[in-house]
Amino acid sequence: MGAFTHDHEVTSSIPPARLFNAFIVNGDTLIPQVLPQAIKSVEILQGDGGAGTIKVVSFGEGSQFKSVKQHVDALDKENHVYKYSVIEGDALQGAVEKVSYEVQILPSGEGSVCKTKSTYYPKGDAQINEEEIKAGKDKAGLVFKAVEAYLIAHPEVY
Repeated sequence: MGAFTHDHEVTSSIPPARLFNAFIVNGDTLIPQVLPQAIKSVEILQGDGGAGTIKVVSFGEGSQFKSVKQHVDALDKENHVYKYSVIEGDALQGAVEKVSYEVQILPSGEGSVCKTKSTYYPKGDAQINEEEIKAGKDKAGLVFKAVEAYLIAHPEVY
């Protein structure tokens, strides 16, 4: 089986620059504050947060997984584009070599639309379970909505 791609969009009332700053630029500290049960911590192993950075994301008790290692492929603050890959961790479940993500936050009315393209690269002939991917996207959507609610409640943040 070859690579499998999944596209996802979510709208927000938050303008693109603020949403990008909250989720991407400052997400490593903000998300563990807002949802420690989802993400306990993010530790940078190498780099400064930009392209080439390697970090470990440790999940909270609300997750079935322990941690993943991510590689930041690109960070374009001006165009609100973030590309990264999950390169190690139990979330890959031994069947996936890596998962690459491309996130772009675009203006939409008074708010924004967050477009995410996920590409899953299976190991050998391993099969990708699309139901598990959907379940993961649903959980990520809950994180998104929780952070969005936090930003609405705290207009002074980012």
